[in-house]
Amino acid sequence: MTVARIEDAINAISRGEMVIVVDDEDRENEGDIIAASDSITPQQIAFMMNHARGLICVAMPGERLDALDIPLMVSRNTESLKTAFTVSVDYIPGTTTGISTTDRAKTVRA
Repeated sequence: MTVARIEDAINAISRGEMVIVVDDEDRENEGDIIAASDSITPQQIAFMMNHARGLICVAMPGERLDALDIPLMVSRNTESLKTAFTVSVDYIPGTTTGISTTDRAKTVRA
Protein backbone atom coordinates (compact mmCIF):
# COMPACT_ATOMS: atom_id res chain seq x y z
CA MET A 1 0.00 0.00 0.00
CA THR A 2 1.25 3.46 -0.85
CA VAL A 3 0.74 6.42 1.45
CA ALA A 4 0.18 9.48 -0.70
CA ARG A 5 0.02 13.18 -0.10
CA ILE A 6 -3.38 14.84 0.01
CA GLU A 7 -2.65 16.61 -3.29
CA ASP A 8 -1.94 13.24 -4.93
CA ALA A 9 -5.26 11.88 -3.69
CA ILE A 10 -7.16 14.93 -4.95
CA ASN A 11 -5.50 14.62 -8.35
CA ALA A 12 -6.34 10.91 -8.52
CA ILE A 13 -9.99 11.60 -7.69
CA SER A 14 -10.13 14.35 -10.34
CA ARG A 15 -8.86 11.78 -12.88
CA GLY A 16 -11.76 9.48 -12.00
CA GLU A 17 -9.72 7.14 -9.83
CA MET A 18 -10.68 5.85 -6.40
CA VAL A 19 -8.57 6.38 -3.29
CA ILE A 20 -8.70 4.93 0.20
CA VAL A 21 -8.71 7.44 3.05
CA VAL A 22 -7.83 5.94 6.43
CA ASP A 23 -9.01 7.66 9.57
CA ASP A 24 -7.44 7.78 13.01
CA GLU A 25 -7.32 4.69 15.19
CA ASP A 26 -9.09 6.70 17.91
CA ARG A 27 -12.07 7.32 15.63
CA GLU A 28 -13.37 4.35 13.63
CA ASN A 29 -9.94 3.01 12.62
CA GLU A 30 -11.12 2.17 9.12
CA GLY A 31 -10.62 3.13 5.51
CA ASP A 32 -13.15 4.69 3.19
CA ILE A 33 -13.08 4.34 -0.59
CA ILE A 34 -13.55 7.80 -2.09
CA ALA A 35 -14.41 8.65 -5.70
CA ALA A 36 -15.85 11.65 -7.51
CA SER A 37 -19.63 11.29 -7.56
CA ASP A 38 -20.01 13.06 -10.91
CA SER A 39 -17.92 10.43 -12.71
CA ILE A 40 -18.62 7.27 -10.68
CA THR A 41 -18.97 4.14 -12.82
CA PRO A 42 -20.89 0.89 -12.33
CA GLN A 43 -17.51 -0.86 -12.18
CA GLN A 44 -16.40 1.36 -9.29
CA ILE A 45 -19.69 0.71 -7.49
CA ALA A 46 -19.15 -3.05 -8.00
CA PHE A 47 -15.65 -2.77 -6.56
CA MET A 48 -17.00 -0.98 -3.49
CA MET A 49 -19.76 -3.57 -3.07
CA ASN A 50 -17.44 -6.55 -3.47
CA HIS A 51 -14.40 -5.36 -1.56
CA ALA A 52 -15.47 -2.70 0.94
CA ARG A 53 -18.68 -4.45 2.00
CA GLY A 54 -20.13 -1.41 3.68
CA LEU A 55 -22.53 1.38 2.93
CA ILE A 56 -22.11 3.39 -0.23
CA CYS A 57 -22.65 6.99 0.86
CA VAL A 58 -22.61 10.35 -0.88
CA ALA A 59 -21.37 13.44 0.93
CA MET A 60 -23.75 16.32 0.30
CA PRO A 61 -24.26 19.82 1.72
CA GLY A 62 -27.35 20.37 3.84
CA GLU A 63 -28.68 22.93 1.36
CA ARG A 64 -28.70 20.29 -1.41
CA LEU A 65 -30.44 17.79 0.87
CA ASP A 66 -33.07 20.42 1.66
CA ALA A 67 -33.56 21.20 -2.04
CA LEU A 68 -34.07 17.49 -2.76
CA ASP A 69 -36.28 17.09 0.33
CA ILE A 70 -34.09 14.29 1.71
CA PRO A 71 -34.56 14.09 5.49
CA LEU A 72 -32.11 12.89 8.10
CA MET A 73 -32.59 9.26 9.11
CA VAL A 74 -33.20 10.22 12.74
CA SER A 75 -34.21 13.53 14.25
CA ARG A 76 -32.23 12.94 17.46
CA ASN A 77 -28.77 11.59 16.66
CA THR A 78 -27.38 9.58 19.57
CA GLU A 79 -24.53 8.04 17.58
CA SER A 80 -21.19 8.75 19.27
CA LEU A 81 -19.60 10.33 16.18
CA LYS A 82 -22.79 12.17 15.15
CA THR A 83 -22.68 10.91 11.57
CA ALA A 84 -25.61 12.61 9.83
CA PHE A 85 -27.09 9.80 7.75
CA THR A 86 -30.18 10.49 5.66
CA VAL A 87 -32.88 8.14 4.48
CA SER A 88 -31.78 5.98 1.54
CA VAL A 89 -32.76 7.18 -1.90
CA ASP A 90 -32.82 5.91 -5.49
CA TYR A 91 -32.68 8.00 -8.64
CA ILE A 92 -35.90 7.24 -10.51
CA PRO A 93 -35.51 8.37 -14.15
CA GLY A 94 -33.90 5.61 -16.21
CA THR A 95 -33.44 3.11 -13.38
CA THR A 96 -35.21 -0.14 -12.54
CA THR A 97 -34.90 -1.60 -9.04
CA GLY A 98 -32.19 0.75 -7.77
CA ILE A 99 -30.02 -2.17 -6.66
CA SER A 100 -27.89 -2.82 -9.76
CA THR A 101 -24.46 -1.24 -10.06
CA THR A 102 -25.74 0.81 -13.00
CA ASP A 103 -28.74 2.10 -11.03
CA ARG A 104 -26.55 2.88 -8.02
CA ALA A 105 -24.04 4.77 -10.18
CA LYS A 106 -26.90 6.81 -11.69
CA THR A 107 -28.15 7.64 -8.19
CA VAL A 108 -24.69 8.74 -7.03
CA ARG A 109 -24.16 10.87 -10.16
CA ALA A 110 -27.57 12.55 -9.75
